[in-house]
Amino acid sequence: MTRFGLQIPNFTFGLDDRERFGRVAELATAGEASGFSSVWVMDHFYQLPALGGAEQPILEAYTLLGALAARTSTVELGTLVTGVTYRNPAMLAKMVTTLDVISGGRAVLGIGAAWHDVEHVGLGFEFPPAGERLDRLEEAVQICRAMFTEPAPTFHGRYYRIEEAHNVPPPIRPGGPPIMIGGGGERRTLALVARYADRCNVAGDLDTVRHKLPVLREHCETVERDPATVTTTRLGSLFLVGTDAEADGIRTFLDGIGGAEFVAGCTIGTEDQVVEQVAAILDAGVQEPIFNLPLADPAGVRRVGTLLSGRFGAD
Repeated sequence: MTRFGLQIPNFTFGLDDRERFGRVAELATAGEASGFSSVWVMDHFYQLPALGGAEQPILEAYTLLGALAARTSTVELGTLVTGVTYRNPAMLAKMVTTLDVISGGRAVLGIGAAWHDVEHVGLGFEFPPAGERLDRLEEAVQICRAMFTEPAPTFHGRYYRIEEAHNVPPPIRPGGPPIMIGGGGERRTLALVARYADRCNVAGDLDTVRHKLPVLREHCETVERDPATVTTTRLGSLFLVGTDAEADGIRTFLDGIGGAEFVAGCTIGTEDQVVEQVAAILDAGVQEPIFNLPLADPAGVRRVGTLLSGRFGAD
């Protein structure tokens, strides 16, 4: 069965703040009911520039996921992805474990090296150079894995340490929540995936994906790991429209916002065209495409989920 994920990145619904979570829950439950296998939110404290910037609403990821765990029953839940700079990794392991307990074993730890310097400055988070952030990421995933699987692990790293760390209750899922590392850096990030992660998430157009996945396989071979044990995912935006003219209009609009490279990473078209483009993503080696649906209300989410599950036999 092909699996598809739904990312919810936008919280600007033209609603009163008291109604905001209700709409997010409607999107998540619509995705679950229509065949999506996972629901993801961004781990940001400022909304991203392409979605209106810091003046637009955004909800804290793990508080939101805990609430969605109580509203859903089958979808996996995770961040795409947590910035390693935002939380002590032992605290992060406890938070993800709590999400796993609340959801009955549906949590995924998505994590990456962080990048949005503006919110780091604004909220007082340290934003070290990229090399240090990747070093911190390597230590963090080791700590989280240990706290997911061992009764009282100890770890002494350059940046983080734990001493007989208890994590009670433990995760519900056997082996603990899967760890997904986001990012496509060929020298360090994909090497960290090969060494430590259960899943990877890459972005970009299909040529980029076709280039990155063989690099990941090479890193797996270097550490004598079967590449088939790493689930490959890709995040992209999807726009399901009724006519070719609508599709052309969206491409023109997106080109003005993000340029041709951004448009190339999007899935845009009528039902048959979307199915053809999604099939190409799968053929490129992506096992679980993850889509955000920037223009979709709950009915639109159901339409996309029903289309994908009907054509590709999603769970």
